[in-house]
Amino acid sequence: MIFSKLNIVKNTILFTGLFCLSNSSIAQQSFTSGELKMSLNKEGSITELSNSLTGKNYLSLDTISPLITLVSNDIRYKPASMAYDKIQKKITLGYPTTGVSIDVRVSSKNTHLVLEIIRAAPESKIDAIVWGPIPNTISKTIGEIIGVVRDGEISLGIQVLNIKTLGGDYPTREGSTWARGIAAVPAKWGSTLQAYSINRDRDRFVDAWGGLYKNMPVKALKGETVVGSKIAIFSCKESITFNRLEQIEIAENLPHPTVNGVWFKKSNLYGKSYMISSYGEKDIDEMIGYTKRAGLVSLYHEGPFKSWGNFVLNPDQFPNGRDGLKNCVDKAHAAGLYLGMHTLTNFINTNDPYVSPVPDNRLSLTGNSTLNRNIDADQNTIEVASPEYFNDEKGNNLHTVKIGSELIRYKSVSSTAPYLLVDCQRGAFGTTRSAHQAGDQVGKLFDHSYNVFFPNLDMQREVAKNISKLMNETGVDHLDLDGHEGALASGQGDYALELFAKDVYDQVKHDFIIGTSLSKTFYWHIGSYYNWGEPWYGGFKESMQQYRIDNQGLFDRNYMPHMLGWYLLAENTTLSEMEWMLSRAAGYHAGFAMVARPAALRKNSQSNLLLDAIREWEMARNGNAFSKAQQEALKNPKNEFHLEKRDEGKWTLYQYAMSPVFTREKFERQPGEPTHTTWNLQYPWKEQPLQFRMQITGEKGSVKNIKMQIDNYVELLFPVELAAGESLVSDGTETIRFYDKNGKPKGSFKLQNKLPTVSAGAHKILIDSDFAGDETPKIEVQFKGLDKMEKIELSKTIH
Repeated sequence: MIFSKLNIVKNTILFTGLFCLSNSSIAQQSFTSGELKMSLNKEGSITELSNSLTGKNYLSLDTISPLITLVSNDIRYKPASMAYDKIQKKITLGYPTTGVSIDVRVSSKNTHLVLEIIRAAPESKIDAIVWGPIPNTISKTIGEIIGVVRDGEISLGIQVLNIKTLGGDYPTREGSTWARGIAAVPAKWGSTLQAYSINRDRDRFVDAWGGLYKNMPVKALKGETVVGSKIAIFSCKESITFNRLEQIEIAENLPHPTVNGVWFKKSNLYGKSYMISSYGEKDIDEMIGYTKRAGLVSLYHEGPFKSWGNFVLNPDQFPNGRDGLKNCVDKAHAAGLYLGMHTLTNFINTNDPYVSPVPDNRLSLTGNSTLNRNIDADQNTIEVASPEYFNDEKGNNLHTVKIGSELIRYKSVSSTAPYLLVDCQRGAFGTTRSAHQAGDQVGKLFDHSYNVFFPNLDMQREVAKNISKLMNETGVDHLDLDGHEGALASGQGDYALELFAKDVYDQVKHDFIIGTSLSKTFYWHIGSYYNWGEPWYGGFKESMQQYRIDNQGLFDRNYMPHMLGWYLLAENTTLSEMEWMLSRAAGYHAGFAMVARPAALRKNSQSNLLLDAIREWEMARNGNAFSKAQQEALKNPKNEFHLEKRDEGKWTLYQYAMSPVFTREKFERQPGEPTHTTWNLQYPWKEQPLQFRMQITGEKGSVKNIKMQIDNYVELLFPVELAAGESLVSDGTETIRFYDKNGKPKGSFKLQNKLPTVSAGAHKILIDSDFAGDETPKIEVQFKGLDKMEKIELSKTIH
């Protein structure tokens, strides 16, 4: 009887052991999904990432590839063990040095593999986790934002499936990066894919705003651990990657913005251009007219608010408040346009109700100390327990502290004890002076050079709600999260940026267009466009132009619409300048924003020509009228073009050609000898008015009394003094325009004599001038003319 019981126990133990062996792997475990096969070894490292279409393993075998890297006490640990429960479809990873174990649920979908952390313990030992990094052999195209790499044949990708999972390799304790994206990065073996999640359920200290604000205290977000961090891994034929991303987006309930039921990234708004201007109740009809004439999809207000935070509308433009803005929206919608508004995300003006007259207790603090002594309402020297946070000048723009409900500005803090805030301005920003007690908190407000403060994460979510409420009440359907980096003021890094965007997306009840100043991996699913490049630093050709062009490669790598940034239509903008920009847009198939303020549009005598040019070029671009060869020529900034409408959907594309550069420099002459320089111009083009660009080259000095004689009969006088770096342009009209060294317009004048019409053949050009300065510059001139002519028309397949 005893023997039988022992046999039963032995058999039970044997059965249980066999059961465990059948449900947990001690060697290698493989998972398949669609074309992807992923295998793990008993140490919890990936050993295979293969694609069934090619039969190749794309995992780099030159380095170890942990499924999850643990960060504990700022040290990174690879897993040492892996077990798989087939019934629960659960991987368990062990990190024995730390005592941590992590359970990961694995789900195989038709298009991708889903991995989600369902348990991670003990939580107290976990700073963060990193999915991967996953080394692979693909290097041809690395999508750093979207986390997809391509080799021309197949794609391999990682997708973050919620905002607690960030693209990258845990770059800082803050969890942020100024890089465009780090979900995929190049490596010596090809590239790596990675994502990470931070344990935020603990009080922390971080170096915030990319490291600028040192040792900022950040309160715990209760329940926000690494549990729930979730990714997808997939592989497919490269040609279907864009569709695969949409399939994953839908399957995983990610943000999936649509326009009339069509995924925005496949809609007719993808990559479209828009107008930035000011408008109000009085001039909305005029601005709608300009926008329609230019053929643009949206009219976007560059600054409609009296203050950000509560988003109080400017009463000068909107005397009827939100009702007035709603009326503008209704008019725009009736005209077939979107209507937008510009903010700086969560920047809070000092005149906003969040600040004045009673500051909100949720304003973000870079840190705090305590009062050492009681102070009355008039005291202008305040003793604090520690100088930390108050003596940091790198990001200290407003020198403002908060004590209770009073804001106080200070000049400086003493470097030795007793630590004194000196020359204090009490009751700053309309707050009320009051007495405070020893031991009261003295908080250093998080500020910015734009003279603004910021919210903590809780208040940030309210600010996002405020924007959403305004959009819902008025119907505004175009928003840019400019200053999106303001969310870093919460101390929660890129998580806060993703959260702000998702809060807006989740709460706005209608379709809308949205942009951003930054690029983040989860935001890719929300964003409509990324329109980087500002017009304030030079003319059309000079202001951040190479930066704008470099961005096009980024957009290609990351399945983002091509955009060229903002350009400024000023009161002196010419057709040739506008068409230079429009040529680049057509070449890169890129949209743009045209800043065109009412006053400039009214004053510019060529406004109608400029708006008509925008409309025709955009119609041709969006209608795929340009061939691949033409697009390559249009990309070249040295080429200039003119587009002329022949009929609806049909145009003639003229390309300008340029002469060699002719140079005049200072040299000594005998007394009485003519001082002019003679140029022999071979003009190969058909008869047309003379056009040229004159550039003053050199480091210093200037040139004045410039005159040019053509064919011994027409003399042109240029009554301006041009310094080194400046230029003037003749576009074939009687008006000559001149520009500063940054390409910004300086002015214009009309010629006394009409520009001659020049025919094909040889021409004699005499140029004379006076040089000023010890270091004399040179005059360089290039003549141009309309040359090549090609007929184009709308493609049957319109983007």
